[in-house]
Amino acid sequence: MQDFNSQKHRTYLVKFKNLAKINRRNPTDAEYKLWRQLRNRYKDFKFRRQFSIDNKYIVDFVCLEKRLIIEIDGGHHNENNHDKKRTDYLENKGFKLLRFWNNDILNNIQVCLDCIYMELHTPHPLASQVPLPQGERGKAGVCQRKP
Repeated sequence: MQDFNSQKHRTYLVKFKNLAKINRRNPTDAEYKLWRQLRNRYKDFKFRRQFSIDNKYIVDFVCLEKRLIIEIDGGHHNENNHDKKRTDYLENKGFKLLRFWNNDILNNIQVCLDCIYMELHTPHPLASQVPLPQGERGKAGVCQRKP
């Protein structure tokens, strides 16, 4: 498993570094709202926002300690092929992904926070070597899992 705190990982391609910086300076309303909650509510876990994974993808939020990525999607992310490849790549790197729609964050953030809390307090599958069910995008303000 890659150590994302190592010097090797910190070598960013300039385009990813600049894009991440632009995204951090111009968050969507949903990203801003969730970031405030992550920083204030989950102080025991360090979250990073607009973080580059392998100079290939920039994720909205990540807790490296728990290998948890949180993505907030608008209407243009309607399960397209690029998102599937991205999700497969990140899961193969050992990350767990939670996806929420903008509306879920803006209109029902408590349910989203409850889902994040559950994931943060569930042992990571790589730590226990027992695979957990894979997460699925929360629908209608509910955190759902695949059977």
